[in-house]
Amino acid sequence: MPESKVRKKAAYTPPPDKKQPIKLDTGNRVVLPLMVGCFVLGLLWIVVYYLSDMKYPVPQLHGWNMAVGFGLIITGFITSMKWK
Repeated sequence: MPESKVRKKAAYTPPPDKKQPIKLDTGNRVVLPLMVGCFVLGLLWIVVYYLSDMKYPVPQLHGWNMAVGFGLIITGFITSMKWK
């Protein structure tokens, strides 16, 4: 019976893992409070508009109060893209 050939190359060994230190990004401390604040303020704006029989928060805006509320909520979503 024939013998198998002996391997000439050594088995592959992966390189050791290089661990990089974790960088704390302190420049984005404003993002989370701003995001949550826009969500809450937009929601409250719309709720007050409906509960006040469409007279408040700004009577002169009439139907545009909805646009202001949804604009704040959309701003919260846009701000959430910056959050890490």
